[in-house]
Amino acid sequence: MIFLALRHLTSRKSQTLLIFLGIGLGTLMFTVISGMQLGMREFVVERLMNNTSHIKISAREQIIDKEDMTRRFYGGEALVHWLVPPAGIREEAHILYPQGWFDRLRDDPEVLGYSPGFSVNVIVSKGAIKLPATLAGVVPALHNKVMNLDRYITSGDLNALSAGGSKIIAGDGLLKKIGAREGDTLLVSSGQGSAKPFKLVGTLVFGVPMVDEILILGALKDVQQLNHSPGRINEIAVNLVNMDKSEELAQRWQLYSRDKVESWQQANANFLQIFVFQDIVRMAVTIAILTVAGFGIYNVLSIMVAQKRKEIAILRSMGYPPKMILELFLVQGVILGVAGALIGMGLGYAVNLYLATIELGGHMGMGNRLMISQSPSIYFTGFMLAFVSALAASLLPAWAASRLTPMEIIRSEV
Repeated sequence: MIFLALRHLTSRKSQTLLIFLGIGLGTLMFTVISGMQLGMREFVVERLMNNTSHIKISAREQIIDKEDMTRRFYGGEALVHWLVPPAGIREEAHILYPQGWFDRLRDDPEVLGYSPGFSVNVIVSKGAIKLPATLAGVVPALHNKVMNLDRYITSGDLNALSAGGSKIIAGDGLLKKIGAREGDTLLVSSGQGSAKPFKLVGTLVFGVPMVDEILILGALKDVQQLNHSPGRINEIAVNLVNMDKSEELAQRWQLYSRDKVESWQQANANFLQIFVFQDIVRMAVTIAILTVAGFGIYNVLSIMVAQKRKEIAILRSMGYPPKMILELFLVQGVILGVAGALIGMGLGYAVNLYLATIELGGHMGMGNRLMISQSPSIYFTGFMLAFVSALAASLLPAWAASRLTPMEIIRSEV
């Protein structure tokens, strides 16, 4: 059967070669596009997982509006008219009862670790240079259980913050702008009282300019003292034993308090939406290419059935049943699909290896090369797409060939 199928295919070498190239091109495109997109996705997800907790509990801002004030002070009377409507927030957002969360998280078997934090907007100065920044107060012993920051600290140690003495670790971009280096003292002000000196004991490099140019890490107690807010926190980062349960647990915990409880999927919904759009585009391009190749297979096999009518009549006269004729042409389609897919996969693997060596400008936090995924699922999916496309395109010609009888063929030739 395979021998006959190969003989049929080699009888039209140029057309067979073009079909091989069409299927191979579709598989190649799928492999390369998937490698680039999934490589970037793995980078982004890895960065999110290292810098974002599975669940984030944060303070909910209490926004003031005129309807709420009218209802509170005037019983909702419609006759009240505000010359200057109240606006803004009532006070600095903070978690009202953090100890309740700590007790709940400590006793929950789904929780791997949690870390309280307090972030404030500050002005950092050295000499005459003043820059805005975000000062995040953490407890190093707890924070290390939630986020893996060690790989992004290029100098110093996160645990040095807990040694006392008002120490900070700042982003590389911020230090370049302000002209500071490890060991220097920076003045930090939150707007609550006078500026306070902090000693620089480390450098952070995330590879994201918008983060590296504003982020500063400090001990939680030092940040609270700077802001004159002892004991206050405005977020709790939580890591779970199973991150896939983050949405389920976030919805359940939201019922316990008015604080905002957000899973990592909700916090990064825009990124995840982009991934969905990328998948749609990638599959659409690949299916379009393989559809064209599929029509090529259909045309080649249809022409072949028309040209091989005498051979089909001979095979039927020799005792070949319709099922075997059907299998003969299906095997030809499968050979085209499998061979084209293997060629495309091999070329795609080679192209991905080359792309992974391309140097990129700037610091990406994971080296400076183009990020390419070589996940086996890419090649398996590409192979199956080509195989199914070829098989589907072979069905109609094969079915038509199997329905031919020797008498019909003889009559048509007379």
